[in-house]
Amino acid sequence: MNLPAGHPAIPAPKIGVLIINLGTPDAADPPAVKRYLGEFLSDRRVVELPAIAWQPILRGIILTTRPKKSAHAYQQVWREDGSPLAAITKAQSAGLQGAFGAGVVVDWAMRYGRPAIGDRIQAMKDAGVERILLAPLYPQYCAATTATANDKAFAHLAKMRWQPAVRTLPPYHDDPLYIDALKTNLEAQLAALDFEPDAILASFHGMPQRTLELGDPYHCHCRKTARLLGEAMGRELTVTFQSRFGRAKWLEPATDTVLEAMPGRGVKKVAILAPGFSADCLETLEELAIRGRESFEGAGGTHFAYLPCLNDSEVGLAMLRALLSRELQGWVP
Repeated sequence: MNLPAGHPAIPAPKIGVLIINLGTPDAADPPAVKRYLGEFLSDRRVVELPAIAWQPILRGIILTTRPKKSAHAYQQVWREDGSPLAAITKAQSAGLQGAFGAGVVVDWAMRYGRPAIGDRIQAMKDAGVERILLAPLYPQYCAATTATANDKAFAHLAKMRWQPAVRTLPPYHDDPLYIDALKTNLEAQLAALDFEPDAILASFHGMPQRTLELGDPYHCHCRKTARLLGEAMGRELTVTFQSRFGRAKWLEPATDTVLEAMPGRGVKKVAILAPGFSADCLETLEELAIRGRESFEGAGGTHFAYLPCLNDSEVGLAMLRALLSRELQGWVP
């Protein structure tokens, strides 16, 4: 088609896949962590308290004391290429580039911090993307993870004159592709250990008990993932929940409590995985691999192994390619 004289250039129509993860500070220092926590803990999906009650606590106590402690934790796992979560999510995006055909571009974003979801949606639109698959990489649905990632994308779309068409990746907690990828990854890592675990823990990120009572399916999704993986492995997994925060009652049993109690019951050799995380991050590499080991060995455990997430492994990328290809059907031949 011949465009009228002076008409702006129109890029060729494309399709976009935007993989999304939680977020991370830009650096492992208190100022960067304070900025990140301020955004994260101000999200009404994350802390479901009236702002008039919560914000004075957040600004007056938490953001004056927690950043230094959290920065130290980040320093334990920070890589040469930055935050593990950001580096791995970027590598996942790179590993998926070109997987769906020449007309499909893959990008990545963080719900909190950078690169921001709205910025990447706008960049896609400016490059000619007319259809976008939003893919929050949370296998188990939770309002505080999946929903808030979609909220942020929709908030940017609400500002756009010309919106792209949008789809969202559903939770895949019980998808055979996901369970099989977990099984393959777990079997390979267990085979590489120099000991046979007495127990295998599946540790999921915790949520307040109230979220379950309000109808959030997250707890059920976690339990189903562990049950299906255990059945596939032919071995029962012990389900626990980590990362408690504040005084509210959280989903139980707590990972740290279980680890500390196991040696006293004769369970001296443990392997732990985190099937609710698509990429290793502070909560897996510092909370589980470092502090979890300290808790277990301090209570008398003799052998401990943290088993990494799927990350950008061959099996992990194959699973993501298959999941995303299915959601792109009708858009991509």
